[in-house]
Amino acid sequence: MATPSKDDSQTPIESTETDQAQIKQEDSAVKDEEWRAMKTMIDNIYNHREPDGHDPSKAFHRKVNKRSLPDYYDVIKEPIALSTLKAKLNNREYKSFQEFVRDCALIVHNAQTYNRPEAGVYQEALLIKAVIESQLQQLVAQKTIPPEAAILPDLGEIPPPDPQPLEEEEDEEEDEEEDDDDDEPDDSDEEGGRRKRRRGPRSTAAISKREGGSKDEGGQKGNDADLRKKRGRPPRVDTPMEARIKAVLKGIRKPKNDLGQIMIHHFEKLPDKATMPEYFAEIKEPIAIELIKRKQKRKKYQSVDHFMKDIDTMFNNAKTYNEDESQIYKDAVFLQKEAHKLAEQEKQKPDTDFVMEEGRLPLPNGILHNGELWKVGDWVHLQNPNDVTKPIVAQIYRTWQDTEGQKWVNACWYYRPEQTVHQYEKHFYPSEVVKTGQYRDHHIDEVIDRCFVMFFTRYSRGRPRGFPAEKEVYVCEARYNEEKHKLNKIKTWASCLPDEVRDKDYEMDLFDGLRKVKKVPSPLLHMLKDDAKETDDLPKPRWGVENAPPIVGAVHKGPRDENQSPPPEPTPSPPPQPPPPVRQPSNISNHDTSRYNNAGGLDTTMTGTSNHALVSGSTPAGSTQAQPSYSQPTPQQYHQQSTSPAPPHHNHYAPQSSYTPTHNFAHIQTTDYTSPQGRYSNAQPSSRTAISNTTNLPGSSVNAARPSEVYHLSDQANLSIPEDVRQQFHRDEHGRVLFFTTPPLDVLPPAKEGEAVGHSVRYLAEKMRRKEALNSAKRKAEEAERAAGEREARKKVSVDEQERLKTKVTQLMGRAVGVLEKQMNEVTEGVWKDVYGDRWEEGMRFEKDRLRVLQEDKKREEERLEAERKKIREREMVDLKRDDVFG
Repeated sequence: MATPSKDDSQTPIESTETDQAQIKQEDSAVKDEEWRAMKTMIDNIYNHREPDGHDPSKAFHRKVNKRSLPDYYDVIKEPIALSTLKAKLNNREYKSFQEFVRDCALIVHNAQTYNRPEAGVYQEALLIKAVIESQLQQLVAQKTIPPEAAILPDLGEIPPPDPQPLEEEEDEEEDEEEDDDDDEPDDSDEEGGRRKRRRGPRSTAAISKREGGSKDEGGQKGNDADLRKKRGRPPRVDTPMEARIKAVLKGIRKPKNDLGQIMIHHFEKLPDKATMPEYFAEIKEPIAIELIKRKQKRKKYQSVDHFMKDIDTMFNNAKTYNEDESQIYKDAVFLQKEAHKLAEQEKQKPDTDFVMEEGRLPLPNGILHNGELWKVGDWVHLQNPNDVTKPIVAQIYRTWQDTEGQKWVNACWYYRPEQTVHQYEKHFYPSEVVKTGQYRDHHIDEVIDRCFVMFFTRYSRGRPRGFPAEKEVYVCEARYNEEKHKLNKIKTWASCLPDEVRDKDYEMDLFDGLRKVKKVPSPLLHMLKDDAKETDDLPKPRWGVENAPPIVGAVHKGPRDENQSPPPEPTPSPPPQPPPPVRQPSNISNHDTSRYNNAGGLDTTMTGTSNHALVSGSTPAGSTQAQPSYSQPTPQQYHQQSTSPAPPHHNHYAPQSSYTPTHNFAHIQTTDYTSPQGRYSNAQPSSRTAISNTTNLPGSSVNAARPSEVYHLSDQANLSIPEDVRQQFHRDEHGRVLFFTTPPLDVLPPAKEGEAVGHSVRYLAEKMRRKEALNSAKRKAEEAERAAGEREARKKVSVDEQERLKTKVTQLMGRAVGVLEKQMNEVTEGVWKDVYGDRWEEGMRFEKDRLRVLQEDKKREEERLEAERKKIREREMVDLKRDDVFG
């Protein structure tokens, strides 16, 4: 697109192969004439084009990307590319011309070694080989090199290709001028990549598949599952304006200059910024055919004139930067005139000349159906005849109308995990779907409702703003290859969307924070056979009716894909909990037990530092029962004991002995342990006994549990407790609050029949009242939330209804204006026919030309009058700076 003829760039060309190697200053046997011959030869390889304009050298510009083809470097031990030769040439690294010839031959040899003979890269390598041989023979004829230097060296035998099953051929783009940067961003210009352009006739299998499948002997369409894998791209549905733009682009690709070169090749791509930074400093609006085609493909042009502005900018840039006598300048002048000529020819054609195949009429503004507008880029649920409970998740790519007036959409399907064939350890997000290569036509009546699919990087951050909460929102992370049954992680979400919406984004209502979405095991894990092995053949999905996803996929035990993440670590089980403590049997008398039967609600054990008079029984090893032991409490036993009041009870207990503590009770120590059951015998009703436990306590120096003890405060300390508080706890006959070192457990039944066991009536009534209050508050909150939700739903329905009515009114107004315009045109044509008869068209053009001339004359007259008025105003203005104004 530009040549450095005006200002040669002094910026060194960077290359990933050179590692910025310093220019070697060693003496070389290569002559200056040979250095120039090498450079010319490299340039000719880069500039070579096939008659159809194809560039066979494109696959060899750079080394193969190791991430895209990791096995390439296992097969090819000496990778090389044209950029390698160029870098070595710039650094003067060649010791002889034969080294350069060997590198040229190595490029071809590597391509033939790695690729199959039927591969596009293999065929392009043969074309490059022919160019290299032709260039070498020209150098021999010019006597620049000797004949023996022009012979390509033998770098070894080309290995035979490994046997490979016949794979289904992918559908390709019909239009050769379409860009190739659609779904797969990894299909680059690297050596290992596959060419997307069609070269040569297709196989009959591919043709029959394109037509909808083969027919068996009975004339019925076969039900082979492979025929259901309809891959490729959505159909072409171009508006007349888009068809005119494509015709202009196709027309300017044909002219050649005097050198036999296709002129448009200079303008295919912009110059490299690193190589020619001065171009971008001088040209303020750089643009090339590559960018123009991308804008055309993404529906950025509103008219042919809009498109022609970019064409003019491109050619004007070339004329500005290059010298007038350069070949690029001459080609730019010619192509600019040719483009305008083609554009005028296309604009003169009626729209009926651009009807698409099968009579499809594009509907670029979408389809109005059931009160909603469905347009390209919308996510939808489609009818699934195989399973009505699982509608097809899809995105609309095309909208059109057929010759019978029926409206259609072409949509890309997204499979659910249970509709795929995958490795059994594969985990999926909840509500995950995967992008397929299925682009299917559906009648507009098959659209059920809206849904939405988010890329996994945004799914955990929020939800689309304004999207109805009752609609499904899915998450997508991978593409699904139905031929190889592989799931490939998507690198760029924009590459998965229609061209019309790739540059558009949607607003989100963000969550308060990043939500962690945990993957779940495969929903088909139960289908894995018990005797499944890694070496088993891949299972097949179960298909149902046509034009629908599989009924169910399958799982296999084969090895994980290289790009498949390992299954998440299982959630560890919670640590085992210690068994609940065995409740100690109490030896309190029947009469006394009825007064403390609910003290077991406490969960703290009060312990002290004083010694206790205990009689412990020995426990044999492995025994589950402790020998009973008893002790009679004394006042010294309660010294420095931590305390806690017992729960309330209406009866009072009167111990024989009382104790007034001399210390505050502040220290509470909780001890959890298991107490074995022990036998016991009742003591006197007035006695307080403690049951010894022979189980070792953690951190205890004695092999026994401390006894349960009961005591009260002094009268003065007891009176300091408010009366209403004292009434809530156990008290003795003097109204003193009783304190227990351990809760009473496993109390005996009441001695008297009919005597109450449990909480007091007041406690239970208060508990019931509190429960009713909580339930009432909860009901009120739920009713308020429900009412708010109903108000919001009614408001949203009202807003949606207004929007639908507004949209419908706008569409009806547009139709009315169109009908009115059509009627006015018909009436106008009728007037012309009445005036001029059969030559009404010629008369109409004559009158239009005459009116245009009159309008132009009128415009020139107004401009002349305006200029005269401006001069009069200037004469009337007084310049205060003139010397003669006040003189």
